[in-house]
Amino acid sequence: MPDDIAQLVARHPLLEGLPGDIAALVAGCAHNVAFEAGHLMLAEGGEADSLYLLRRGRVALEVHDPGRGRLVIETIGAGKVVGWSWLFPPYVWQFDARAIDAVGAISVDGACLRAKAEQDPAFGYELMKRFGAVMLERLQAARVRLLDLYGTAGPSTNALATSGDDEGAGSEVGSGTAGKGGDLPRGERVAH
Repeated sequence: MPDDIAQLVARHPLLEGLPGDIAALVAGCAHNVAFEAGHLMLAEGGEADSLYLLRRGRVALEVHDPGRGRLVIETIGAGKVVGWSWLFPPYVWQFDARAIDAVGAISVDGACLRAKAEQDPAFGYELMKRFGAVMLERLQAARVRLLDLYGTAGPSTNALATSGDDEGAGSEVGSGTAGKGGDLPRGERVAH
């Protein structure tokens, strides 16, 4: 007999450790889904209406390049989450997500979850903390991929190091503009 959806939700790494009543809030918006290999689970530009708590299988996050076709930017596996665009207006997917192999997931209705988070601010805050951690993890992974792709230019790229004062720490670096219309050489600091 398959596990109860509330148990599956409570055991997923994103929601593990939540009190039972909070896990039940998520379970009330959830149902099991399965996708065959190659199935497009969500399409860039489409309505972002759910999130997927992956139980098995792998999903490729893709972007489309007119000259090169589909490009995989990340592969997500069991225990991870696909989709957070349902959290933020205008609720539109920013990437495609395609099942690499057979995928089993818990699909959670985004509008249902947003409504419950609005009604219960403690639940909403806990949810945002957990999704914030997912977003940070994905941004760090993207950073590593960019470093792998473009490499580093040596010590001069450490432009965020301060010169003893805290003013300007975290300034924009090598963004292409300095606010007064010029390109900056790679690695130079922008003064505020």
